[in-house]
Amino acid sequence: MLKIRPAQESDVDAIFDLIRGLAAYEKLSDRVTGNTELLRSHLFGERPYTEAIVAELGDLPIGFALFFPTYSTFLTQPGIHLEDVFVQPEYRRQGVGKALMNFVAQIAHSRGCGRLEWSVLEWNQNAIEFYQRFGATVLPDWKTCRMSAETLAEIAMKPQID
Repeated sequence: MLKIRPAQESDVDAIFDLIRGLAAYEKLSDRVTGNTELLRSHLFGERPYTEAIVAELGDLPIGFALFFPTYSTFLTQPGIHLEDVFVQPEYRRQGVGKALMNFVAQIAHSRGCGRLEWSVLEWNQNAIEFYQRFGATVLPDWKTCRMSAETLAEIAMKPQID
């Protein structure tokens, strides 16, 4: 029986294993530089930065979603950014991904969010089609921008006003 529930601190090791599974699927395993203790502190520490939900079959964690709050100045409403949603390959096409997405959407709705947003890799046509079937719009005119920790450190060391 499938169960979707908020993550508990005891789930951190399983969630990190699922994160590794996601990275392997996306051919990005070399980019996983974090660890379970950082994840634990970011999910359950003094100042949580993110939340997670877990999909279980029996006692076996088979998927997860990780998300955090955002804010839209145009809507003047909170939102949620879905950082990752992942289901182990052998459990796909059984409604697990949809159940995870539904759970996050329900959280967003209950919190009065104006939107739920996430990114998808251009090559991941299966995910794009899944999200579109779910009711999402893939925005063609937006690109993700990112600064690395190294760039942030460089900027932090520069004078604020030139």
